[in-house]
Amino acid sequence: MKRRKKIMTTIFIVIALTVITWIALTIVVQQMGPEKLATVGKNDDYNALVIYDPDPIYNLDEKVSIAFAEGLSESRWKSKIATVAAAKKIEESFDLYVFCANTYNWAPDKAIRNYIKNSTDLEGQRVVAITLGSGSTKRSQRMLEALITQKKATLIDSKTFWLMKPNDESKTKRSNRKIALEMANNFGKEIADRIRNEKNEVLSKDSGF
Repeated sequence: MKRRKKIMTTIFIVIALTVITWIALTIVVQQMGPEKLATVGKNDDYNALVIYDPDPIYNLDEKVSIAFAEGLSESRWKSKIATVAAAKKIEESFDLYVFCANTYNWAPDKAIRNYIKNSTDLEGQRVVAITLGSGSTKRSQRMLEALITQKKATLIDSKTFWLMKPNDESKTKRSNRKIALEMANNFGKEIADRIRNEKNEVLSKDSGF
């Protein structure tokens, strides 16, 4: 009886410590990161604002944001890559807004969620959603997409990239993070081409051709 009681007590302590650790980590990672602003691309046929909140453990979010912006830059886009803290001070408008959200507890990070909820600049704007996580990101992606559409923005595409789950099942021997960056870069190229083609189609219709 005493042995059983001791085992139950040990299990309770382990569970309690696990929960406390989980809560502590959640509080730490959900704190808004510092101001950081970078620019990618020298041309400004089009302008994009890529927003993320830095993960204190991994920096895949920043790298993915840069890779996406570099993809845009090949089609004469100029991008500002800003943390949420820095983005709050930017007052200019953009041709494209990109939100790169980390997943914590199966939801987009709090800083990105609050930024979108409080934004007054998204209505009618083109928006791209990028959801990051270790592998389980479906719920987080849906929540991020819903937040964007609730602001009456035009969600033109949404993708996920993972830290642990293979980003490409055919390339499991390569670095998963490097593959994520390559995919983000290609995603940027695709979005740039899509927007340029849409504009050319509108111009063609307006000119009567």
